[in-house]
Amino acid sequence: MLRIMLIRLVSVVPVLLGISVISFFVIRMIPGDVISSIMGEDFADPQVEAEMRRYFGLDMPIHEQFLHWFGGLLQGDLGTSMRSGQPVLSEIADRFPATLLLAVSALVVSILISIPFGVVSATKRNGVLDAASRLISLVGLSLPNFWLGILLVYVFSVTLGWLPSQGSGDGGLADLRYLILPAVTLGASLAAISMRMTRSSMLEVLNQDYVRTARAKGLGEHVVVVRHALRNSLIPVVTVLGIQAGALLGGTVVVEQVFSWPGLGTMVIRGISQRDYPVVQGTLLFLAFFYVVVNLLVDLIYVYLDPRLRSGH
Repeated sequence: MLRIMLIRLVSVVPVLLGISVISFFVIRMIPGDVISSIMGEDFADPQVEAEMRRYFGLDMPIHEQFLHWFGGLLQGDLGTSMRSGQPVLSEIADRFPATLLLAVSALVVSILISIPFGVVSATKRNGVLDAASRLISLVGLSLPNFWLGILLVYVFSVTLGWLPSQGSGDGGLADLRYLILPAVTLGASLAAISMRMTRSSMLEVLNQDYVRTARAKGLGEHVVVVRHALRNSLIPVVTVLGIQAGALLGGTVVVEQVFSWPGLGTMVIRGISQRDYPVVQGTLLFLAFFYVVVNLLVDLIYVYLDPRLRSGH
């Protein structure tokens, strides 16, 4: 297992290298640059523009710009924001906790909804609860995040006035109210996918011989479902949850915009609109690294859930 982990870690290098190259060149394919974004269309002083391009290193050939940025990257330097003048790594550190809080909360919402509903749907197959669970998952898959977010804002903020519609508060415990709507918005679509996976996995496991043996031994239905069926059915569910967890940080972009949540998604959108190249490149690379780390953690969870992996079979 250790050998597999080392192979996975080595495979991370070309992935991150490819993302660094793609992010560097793709952002520069967008018309305009940070100079035109700063100066605007009505102010065109060639001397000032040339001086600013020299200051930001944009007067160098594109391959030299890449080598300069990549050389700093190898030393742990993600660059400096062209707009704020702050190190990109520092800005990521300021924004990451908010995005991580939103992503983890959405994942918790997804788990609390999907696994209980998926188990009930499988154990009550073709019943009323099964039909209701499948309908809920279908609705969750069909609703776009931005539309669901706007709908929740209209109902719970505008109409009922129960929850704030934007921002994150001042960081106190009472400000967790700001987290409810974005977490539910982001977690709803994730729950729909996980619910369907839990149901199908449970149906497959419930037909296995060891489950029939457990019932024949006289064990209660609750023990059979929770101790024997659920644990063994969680491996494909963990796969889906792991993919979702890794993609959540990038998937928060739309939701953060709807709720004005001060996270990495908002920072990336701002960086793209302002052509702030180091911010976009550094943030995308950081998100890719986080995705890889989450997938490694999922592999470790596999080992815990499936004893065969620990024995090497």
